[in-house]
Amino acid sequence: MKRRTFFEKAGLGSAALLSLPVLADRLEAPALAHGKSDQGEQEHGHDHGNEGEGLRGDHASATITFGQWRTDPPFDRFATPTDRTRNNHALLPSEVKIKAGGSINFVISGFHNPQVFLNRVPSDIDRTNIVPGSAPPLINDAGGRVFRGLDPRTLGGVQDRVEAITLTAPGRYLVICGVLPHFFDDATGQFVMFGFIEVED
Repeated sequence: MKRRTFFEKAGLGSAALLSLPVLADRLEAPALAHGKSDQGEQEHGHDHGNEGEGLRGDHASATITFGQWRTDPPFDRFATPTDRTRNNHALLPSEVKIKAGGSINFVISGFHNPQVFLNRVPSDIDRTNIVPGSAPPLINDAGGRVFRGLDPRTLGGVQDRVEAITLTAPGRYLVICGVLPHFFDDATGQFVMFGFIEVED
């Protein structure tokens, strides 16, 4: 079938064909209007901090889960949304890798507090430094800390949420749950809810 015959059968006359370049220009216009140029950023007065813009593929993003709801035996959260005895206090996976400027998504189920430290290991954390009046105790060590998530005491009946961060400086970061009995088990003397993020240059 010839090209002209195809467009006639499709109901597109020559006027429609002539308007295609105009349509293409209009499709590109929103990209410019949304700050794709330096001039656009300056005109709007915004700096969106897009250090990771353009990252894609492996290690552009990673997910770490804080706590998981147990389903054996079956658990009906519709009726009992925050039964702490049914939460698996684990940070998974314990090791992830991202590119500098990539994102880490903390998927949080239950009463947990993500905290991130640069170039530290679990034994470096001062477990005696506690947020005053917090029960259960929340770790308050700011040494080397680059991020501390929301205070789970302030979130009401349901603490489930996602907190996403970006790490732009290459290095090895320690991630912990800032709820002290989740991070360190007094009964076994073991560090429990912690892991590492490797940020590639």
